[in-house]
Amino acid sequence: MVPGPESPTNEDRDMKESDDDLRQEIALFRYGVIADLVHLPVGTPGTGAMLRAKAERSYAIPGTDRTRVAAETMRGWITDYRRGGFDALYPKPRTDRGKPRRLPAEVTERLIALKTGNPGWSVRLIIEAAHREGIEDPLAPSTVHRLLAREGLFDGIPPNGGADRRRFAYREAGELWMSDVMHGPKVRHGRSRRKTYLIAFIDDATRVIPFAAFAMSENTAAFLPVFRNALIRRGLPQRLYVDNGSAYRSRHLALVCAKLGVALIHARPFQPAGKGKIERWFRTLRAGWLGRVEAAERETLESLNRGLWAWIEGEYHQTPHRGLDGNTPLEQWALASAGVRYPDATLDLDDLFLFEASRRVHKDRTVSLDGRVYEVDALLVGHKVTLRYDPDAPPSRPLDVVHDGKPAGKATPLDAYANTAVRRTYPAKEIQADEPPPEPPRSPLKMRNLKDRKEDK
Repeated sequence: MVPGPESPTNEDRDMKESDDDLRQEIALFRYGVIADLVHLPVGTPGTGAMLRAKAERSYAIPGTDRTRVAAETMRGWITDYRRGGFDALYPKPRTDRGKPRRLPAEVTERLIALKTGNPGWSVRLIIEAAHREGIEDPLAPSTVHRLLAREGLFDGIPPNGGADRRRFAYREAGELWMSDVMHGPKVRHGRSRRKTYLIAFIDDATRVIPFAAFAMSENTAAFLPVFRNALIRRGLPQRLYVDNGSAYRSRHLALVCAKLGVALIHARPFQPAGKGKIERWFRTLRAGWLGRVEAAERETLESLNRGLWAWIEGEYHQTPHRGLDGNTPLEQWALASAGVRYPDATLDLDDLFLFEASRRVHKDRTVSLDGRVYEVDALLVGHKVTLRYDPDAPPSRPLDVVHDGKPAGKATPLDAYANTAVRRTYPAKEIQADEPPPEPPRSPLKMRNLKDRKEDK
């Protein structure tokens, strides 16, 4: 039986069922986001803060690549639910599905003709050509792209501009580590609250997290201590794959990696797909522990890191991983870590990770670093020295001083008051014993001349 004009075909029926499934999935997602708020009385104190906290999280939203939901959007969902229950959370079906929106038929035909005659043209070039031909309708690039894609005019064009993207995985632990930074929650810092940054490493072959920690910044000074802890716990990686941020482009990190024999690899700009494993771990973290962390754990940086590491060791490392054929990360590490290199016992990691800064010693034998003044040996006055220091050390700790590549003592914090009681020493001018004293200049007058002058008087 041939379906009549009003009878849905099998393709139409399948599409409708697929759309209904997606709409239900979206409604379930919306309810999951607001489930703990919909039953609170209207005007409950703290609701706004809870919405803002939810808005800072990332979600896997059905039907879209977006990962964030605005607080006002969630507020609208709550209003809809209170008015119409769960059914009110279903997205409204579009009445113009399958038709180009806001585009007259003649404009649609011309756009299709332009793309057909110029297969290599981009959407932007097609819009520019249409405007040159006198089409005055506003042409949104997304609308034009949907129209042409629906007509099959983008078939055969590989995604991502033709870039060859292939899934990769190393076999042995330590062959490749990835590192990246994720924006974290705010914690108490002094009298205010400041945003944190999660610095993390992941082993490509086993998905083990060598180390991860929240910090108050994402610069080199914050990154290197996390890297050092990762090396102590899980050995030396052969390669370290990082982003192009300033912390990863620092000379000091390149120097540390070179001394450790670690190949430092930077991802191509605007190509996040290469760090997919650690990005996926960030999503697991957000959806898991970070999504249910108690307010008390968010209070300070220390409590936040304690909770993070308890979740990593107690839950994440113990959970079977789909990408590891059902093994847990720790089980996979046990199978693949035979060749991991660990730092040599004679290697001083503390010394290796010290920061360096060049300074010229002033006449008062002082140098300054980060707003603090230090004293060095008086013999270094006027010379250029290198200060080696730990940025996390207390200000009272002396700094190592290097001059001409050799140790030159310590730089100690200046105590100006104590210097008031110090006796100054100056170089003495001594007459050598083997050199006779200089003779006084001879007078131009002679004794005989003086005698004659006396007799004349």
